[in-house]
Amino acid sequence: MWTKPWTFKEGFLVGGGLIFAGLALELSVGSVVWEAFAWPLNGIVLAGFLAIIAVVYMLRKKVYAFHFIATYQAAIPAMAYAVLMTIIMGLTRQQVGGTWLNNMLSFWPFVLVYVYIAVILGVVILKRLCLLPWHCNMRNIAFLLNHLGLFLALTTATLGNADMQRVKMITSIGEPEWRALTADGAVKEMALAIELKKFIMETYDDGSPKRFASEIQILTKTGKNIETTVDVNKPYEVDGWKIYQYGYDTQMGAQSQISILELVSDPWLPLVYTGIYMMLAGAVCMFVIGGRKKVL
Repeated sequence: MWTKPWTFKEGFLVGGGLIFAGLALELSVGSVVWEAFAWPLNGIVLAGFLAIIAVVYMLRKKVYAFHFIATYQAAIPAMAYAVLMTIIMGLTRQQVGGTWLNNMLSFWPFVLVYVYIAVILGVVILKRLCLLPWHCNMRNIAFLLNHLGLFLALTTATLGNADMQRVKMITSIGEPEWRALTADGAVKEMALAIELKKFIMETYDDGSPKRFASEIQILTKTGKNIETTVDVNKPYEVDGWKIYQYGYDTQMGAQSQISILELVSDPWLPLVYTGIYMMLAGAVCMFVIGGRKKVL
């Protein structure tokens, strides 16, 4: 054990050690408070994380543990732990303020294992980047697209979560509304006002709702004056906010004089989508490579 070269045994021990360290942190300081990582702190953390990955890569020939990080003997056990905890998360109801297994995204062992995977990805990406342009072929490009896309999606989705805002706005006919309610019931003044012009409801023969939507007018502090219709699953986006149809006065039904809208802002989402598109592009490249081999 721990004799070079390290094998899967050491890989599973490293992952197990991270889980043990995570449990110690969970018991001593409590769950991870992602809300504390709002901008600009999450940007600073991301820059520091990238710097750590760069240092690990540069010292990999001097520190064997850093060299081990870039091997599949480290990656496969880490992925096994991550898959196991992700399955547990999928089988248990996730809720804020729940027990450890009910709040996995803030559970230290879960977070540390995924941070470890991100480090592995980062080091492997740098290692492969150093082969370019001498080994600039379709296989390397596909590899980089897949791994870099996963790294980008994983890190930005996690750190950007603190900057996501989700509020509810109750709009009324003839009354522009600037205020919205946060998840904890606090009143938030928005940079835009919404006035309900008309509530639309279509029903089935038994009277149950088939479709409901809102014709609204949006006024922004930047001078925009927009009239549009917001439908269920068809939001309207303005100034970084997506406006969703959420609810209405169920007692009044089709005669409702109010419409409840949900406003969501997620400034890091374009980076997450970029990572996903990169992975899709990598998958297409691998498909092309596989097709060429069959032809040959």
